[in-house]
Parts: sequence; structure tokens; C-alpha cells
Amino acid sequence: MLRHKAYKFRLYPNVEQEILIAKTIGSSRFVYNHMLNAWNSSYKETGKGLSYGKCSAMLPAMKKSDDTSWLREVDSVALQSSIKNLAESFDRFFKKQNQSPNFKSKKNPIQSYTTKNTNNNLAIVDHKLKLPKLGLVKFSKSREVSGRILSATIRKNASGKFFVSLLCEEEITELPTTNKAVGIDLGITDFAILSNSQKIDNHKFTSKMATKLKREQRKLSRRALLAKKKGINLFEAKNYQKQKRKVAKLHEKVMNQRTDFLNKLSTDIIKNHDIICMEDLNTKGMLR
Repeated sequence: MLRHKAYKFRLYPNVEQEILIAKTIGSSRFVYNHMLNAWNSSYKETGKGLSYGKCSAMLPAMKKSDDTSWLREVDSVALQSSIKNLAESFDRFFKKQNQSPNFKSKKNPIQSYTTKNTNNNLAIVDHKLKLPKLGLVKFSKSREVSGRILSATIRKNASGKFFVSLLCEEEITELPTTNKAVGIDLGITDFAILSNSQKIDNHKFTSKMATKLKREQRKLSRRALLAKKKGINLFEAKNYQKQKRKVAKLHEKVMNQRTDFLNKLSTDIIKNHDIICMEDLNTKGMLR
């Protein structure tokens, strides 16, 4: 059966490609915020918001304008995708599935944009990934991608690393049946206890890195205070930005350890059991 499957890889763009990625991310954020402001203004004036079609029709005029002509430099599909994301966010808001959309900030630790496959402009060529406007970009091909590539999301983390998530449509085969069932009880001292009496250790990745994190975060705070005393904007303070990336790398390492642990555990449980039962618990309340 055909299903959507995502693959995540590390990107290694050159200097020119990094600049263009930054421009595309900034342009996508600008278009999203501009359309959100227009949407909110329309709702205040008429009691009705806009739609994806109306917002999309405003984009060509923005590209022709002298004030925003720089939008022509980046991938046009990425700009359309940001409008589509806004429209979908409003749809979920009206269905009471999430809060109303907020303006995007360049201070967000993860910056990204999404582009779609049109006329085979997304493709894997040996150990390089073909992306719109960027051309061939080096990436870490850790596994083979099967199926048709539908879209690509390029992300820049706070640590300065670049990643790409490829959404593919491919044939997925069902796992063989095991005729086994398992119950999972989440714990505090142990991560989980299975109904077959197996205990899953709580690795406490964050607490193991706590001392180093505290030390580096104190350095970050001191450099922020020093930059403010000198009247330097934090975005322009090189020592602050360097330490900020160092702290982000530590947080990223903890996150990767936790993600790897959870992925391996969940895969093992899924492959060896047909039925999985667990309680709907308030784990945050339990920790208190």
C-alpha cells in the first residue's frame, strides 16, 4: 500500500548555498508574517479573513514592487508553501485543533522552509541532493530513499547545522504478525515497565549533562550582560553568538540521545507485538 514516509539527512551547503538558504528562510518568514497581518486586518475591518487563493494572488504584486523585489531571488514554491502553511493553520484553528497563528520570529532556534517537487527539481544525484535554486548540495546519505520525492523541508538548527527532511510516497509492506500483546506502564524511577515484567531503564540524559550545561549557560548569561553593558546588539555580539551555538550543540546532543533511545525502543516493541496497550497518564503531574 502507498504511504508517505519521511527521511532526514544532514546537509553540507557551501558558503553561497548557506547565504541563499538564509535568504529563502527570511523571505518565507516575511511572506508568512505579511499575509498573517493582512488576514488579521481583513478580519477586523470586514469580520471575514482571507483565503489561500486571495493571499496567493497578492504574491506576484509583491515581487514586482520595488520595496519587496528581493523576493524574486528565492524559490517561488517556498514562498507559496509558507502561504499554504498559514491557510492550513487557520483551518486547524477554526476546527479548534490549535491556537490562532502567531507571527514567526527570527529568534526561533529552528528556522526552516519547505519546497515541493515540480518538474523533477528535487532529486538525489549520487551523494548530492538537487534542490531548487540551490543546485546540487552535499548531504550525508545514510540510507537509500525509495519512492517518489514529494517535498523537502530545509532546516537550520540553533547549533548552525543544516538538515533536510524528504517526504516520499512509497510502497509500505506490513510487518509479519507475532500473535503477541503487551501492556506498558510508564514510571518515574524506571522509564517503563512492560506486562512481561521487563523494566526499561530511565537513562536521564539531561541530568547526566546538567553540570556541563549549567557551566556553559552561565557563560552565555555573562556574555549577554557584557554585550548589553557595551551597548552591542546580541545578534552582532560575536562572543555571545559563539557561546550560544555551543550551548545549542549540548542541548542538541541530549535531544539526539533521547530521540535515538525512544526510536529504538518503540521499533523493538512494535516489531515484536501486534497489540500495545498503555494508560493515558498525566506524566507531568506524576513527576510533581
